[in-house]
Amino acid sequence: MMIVPAMGYTDMRKGLDGLAALVQEHLKKDPFSGHLFAFRGKKASTLKILFWDGNGLCLFSKRLDQGGFIWPRMSDPGGTVTLSPAQLAMLIEGIDWRTPERRWRPVIAG
Repeated sequence: MMIVPAMGYTDMRKGLDGLAALVQEHLKKDPFSGHLFAFRGKKASTLKILFWDGNGLCLFSKRLDQGGFIWPRMSDPGGTVTLSPAQLAMLIEGIDWRTPERRWRPVIAG
């Protein structure tokens, strides 16, 4: 499974059909491939993830009360980047997935 965040921002008024059309027409990907396609609103506080589960399109939506979603940067507007499942989990939680902080480190071995 591939996780593909759409670069730039997206009109969050779009629903299943509008986002599927964006995936197909602008990203040149198959919205029915089983991959997850992530979209961010202009203010970076809203996230939508579109995916096909085998018998229908599904849409996950989340709005952060504070802060924003850390989004990948690319020079090509409208392009895509592939994330790992761990990176997606951090993105959904509002964590900077590019440089996660390790809070605990062992001092000595054994």
